[in-house]
Amino acid sequence: MTFPRPVEDEVDRLVAAWKQERPDLDVTPLEVLSRVSRLSRHLERARRAAFASHDMESWEFDVLTALRRAGEPYELSPGALLRATLVTSGTMTNRIDRLAAAGLVIRRPDPEDRRGVLVRLTPAGVHRVDAAFADLLRRERELLVGLEQHEQQALAALLRTLLVPFDAPDAATR
Repeated sequence: MTFPRPVEDEVDRLVAAWKQERPDLDVTPLEVLSRVSRLSRHLERARRAAFASHDMESWEFDVLTALRRAGEPYELSPGALLRATLVTSGTMTNRIDRLAAAGLVIRRPDPEDRRGVLVRLTPAGVHRVDAAFADLLRRERELLVGLEQHEQQALAALLRTLLVPFDAPDAATR
């Protein structure tokens, strides 16, 4: 499958310069990964803007969406939140404390484990994360406006293939 190249982008210029300066090297990976990196920066800006418009930081969104995705009653153990957000336990404790102080989550005793606690979204937390998520999706759609639906699906499949080895359970030990 070939795609028309309607315009030259910054990565095309970067690749051409490296081919000129280092013709001995295969710079093909730059054509994909430099674009992914640049797109990541644009996505991060869109994410920050979406969250800021809802008075939220990225880390707050990560914790609140993990709880929201859990389904009613929108609660998880701190350990499950650690696994979902990939932070240390000390960081998670601090984040839960801050979200609780803001009235977005509450802690409650775990009925299955007398020593454990569960973290639950409050109605204010559900409202805040739902609004931020809807705004984020709107902004992400804008980033994809240049691709038809079938192109988005093809790109998603290719990126999945690229990411699967990194997301494998043993990837952190490799």
